[in-house]
Amino acid sequence: MTNLALKDTVDTASDTTSPDLTPGPVGGPGAWRGPDMAASGVWIEHLTDGEIAEIDAAIRAHQANDLGMADIGPETFHLPTLGPRLKKLRDEVVNGRGFVLLRGFPVDRYSVTESAIGYLGMGSYIGGFRPSNAKGHLLGHVRDIGLNIKDPTTRYYQTNRGLEFHTDSVDIVGLLCLKTAKSGGASRIVSSVTLHDVIRERRPDLWRALFNAFPTDRRGEIPPGMKPWFDVPVFNWHAGHLTTMYVGQYIRSAQDLFPEARRLTDLEIEAMDYLDTLCNDPEFYLSMDFLPGDIQLLHNHQILHSRTDYEDWPEIENRRHLLRLWLAPDTGRPLPPVFAPRYGDLTPGDRGGIFTESTKLTFSLSPT
Repeated sequence: MTNLALKDTVDTASDTTSPDLTPGPVGGPGAWRGPDMAASGVWIEHLTDGEIAEIDAAIRAHQANDLGMADIGPETFHLPTLGPRLKKLRDEVVNGRGFVLLRGFPVDRYSVTESAIGYLGMGSYIGGFRPSNAKGHLLGHVRDIGLNIKDPTTRYYQTNRGLEFHTDSVDIVGLLCLKTAKSGGASRIVSSVTLHDVIRERRPDLWRALFNAFPTDRRGEIPPGMKPWFDVPVFNWHAGHLTTMYVGQYIRSAQDLFPEARRLTDLEIEAMDYLDTLCNDPEFYLSMDFLPGDIQLLHNHQILHSRTDYEDWPEIENRRHLLRLWLAPDTGRPLPPVFAPRYGDLTPGDRGGIFTESTKLTFSLSPT
């Protein structure tokens, strides 16, 4: 069930450095390389016929009981076999490699509304719903709606432009593919754990700089009492975890738009450029082309994701369309205090998302 309220947080000044540095290479299951993952395919999971039947039955029950999308939760959306499996996949995302692709959600047999109900029902087993924009959309849409990226309030997911590697401001992001583009639009992901370990070994001076707090543009989505940017390190070592937050495009736009934001040093700019170079190296990233019905789940704290440019279909009804969920699992890791100006409350299950004074939480079926 969804029970969210707008919460005020204090945008306090913080030290420009993370209090701790990683004591050595992080390694572990989250430190993978793209070619190895592409060869193994262990990250691709398939829905069974029985699990799809459970989704069908749960959607029908939801509609028969005249429930709203805000009523969706494990208590109302019964998935007796799939539900426990989704929780196991969540554990792999949060504590393992950091991502999974679940294939076979039958979008071809559902309307957009039915797909949304089924997707939300599955997502409720992963975590609580969080708003992915200032409008308060708990069900988001990744679709080109013709906006100009030069507008300081436009976000890249609203265009057909490629996305640089970045993280979202929530524990887990999920994408359900309804329709694919005419060409392009491949999803690319990379392990920030691997990148950290490589930079630490090859360029320790740049590695150290990435623990400094970087001013990051909020793109006009400003919580009450906050600045139009937030300051957070790229790499954070906290409670035994390496946690990454990085949106290079918005770090750079903060430098252009806000003269009062801290000016980056030459070393910090070089560190960002080097991080971007490694992200885009085929030695490290994994590329995947979505099929209709694919559900991708990513752990933002250890995965950076991007998308290539795409060409869409001329017919509106055929254009590339993904449904997005921002999810906060109650099994989430501890986050450092410096995340509070962006995440608000740091309590697992009740953190992340975008809130402003005008935010009204809603499940929108429209991309606009």
